[in-house]
Amino acid sequence: MGILSGNPKDEPLHYGEVFSIWTNIATNNGLIAAYQTFTNHTGDKELEKIIEESIQGMKDENKQLEVILKINGIALPPAPPERPDARLEDIPPGARFSDPEISAALSIDFAAGLVACSKAMGLCIREDIALMYGQFHLSKAQLGAKLLRLNKDKGWLVPPPLHLNSPHKEE
Repeated sequence: MGILSGNPKDEPLHYGEVFSIWTNIATNNGLIAAYQTFTNHTGDKELEKIIEESIQGMKDENKQLEVILKINGIALPPAPPERPDARLEDIPPGARFSDPEISAALSIDFAAGLVACSKAMGLCIREDIALMYGQFHLSKAQLGAKLLRLNKDKGWLVPPPLHLNSPHKEE
């Protein structure tokens, strides 16, 4: 039996796993603060619900990830303070993020999160860590699908040029 053939939770983390977990927490911390700010700026209740689901999802991820780092004696990344609640009406119109801007930012972040989870899964040698990132990936994909539907329904989706004509084959 080798060092990596027992219970995965008893196996050491390698540096790639540590870096992925630490970076994930640091990124989530920044996004949580940003999304709390977005919550203050949005007027759309459906978008606000997706933002709140996303914040809760990142907080849940961080709880799991922080336990792993603590068990392995690794210091946690810093986190900014919670953002205070503000009334949308108190934010000057020129200083506000619009709902389509917020939705676009979330769409970019969700796509980047899927790539980050896939990368983390691919570099893992501990099955428990890889499976955890698989769960994170699935949650992000589900939230991304909700946001895509909202973007389409609200007319916020700005598609790239659509290829409507295909080349004609000469017979």
